[in-house]
Amino acid sequence: MIQALSEIEAFRKACEERQSNARQQAALFLISGIDLPKALLTRGEERARIQRRLRRLVERERLKGSRGHWSYDLNRHIALSQALARLSPGSPGMSQPNTRTA
Repeated sequence: MIQALSEIEAFRKACEERQSNARQQAALFLISGIDLPKALLTRGEERARIQRRLRRLVERERLKGSRGHWSYDLNRHIALSQALARLSPGSPGMSQPNTRTA
């Protein structure tokens, strides 16, 4: 019984993680046109170029927020910051994505 409960909990966490990842991928693509799974596979100069672009977008959102601009969106700011964090060295997103099907 305890094993079944732990398996249920693991399944729920995996589902929540997949949903969160899908939301983040969709948001980033709509905001910036960057495909997150492809960006996570990049290395070297291409990765650095994507990171510079994301830093610039995060900074633009930060400036909009600090100036009280009507088009500032906290959710957009958070999505860009999370994507930048996933592409940064040492983050969990640096590893190859799990491509195993259930």
